[in-house]
Amino acid sequence: MSITRHESNQVYSKVVEANGFVQTAGIIPSDLTRDVKGQTAEVLAEIDRLLALCGTTKARVLSATIWLNDIRHRESMNEAWIAWVGGAANAPTRACVEAKLVDPKMLVEIAVVAVK
Repeated sequence: MSITRHESNQVYSKVVEANGFVQTAGIIPSDLTRDVKGQTAEVLAEIDRLLALCGTTKARVLSATIWLNDIRHRESMNEAWIAWVGGAANAPTRACVEAKLVDPKMLVEIAVVAVK
């Protein structure tokens, strides 16, 4: 089995391909001035880019893990999420939990697993 790592540094790879699967690291926003909906949209756009880099799309996402700095942001995050997923036919399994993120201004982090 071959493993292909993309956009790697000494700590982690942003996305890894192996055995027909694609897995992202936890993707975080760079513009921390945005609200949770804006940060979520930015993170999902980056996930789109990483999936395309590996030859797949959001329609092939199997699973997502979402960390929110405050679970009360779930509804606003879901507005961006629902628009991105595009309907029940593409909805992956998902976990969404509250967590202390690396920067207090960071409101969301998302990781996905997809197939090619």
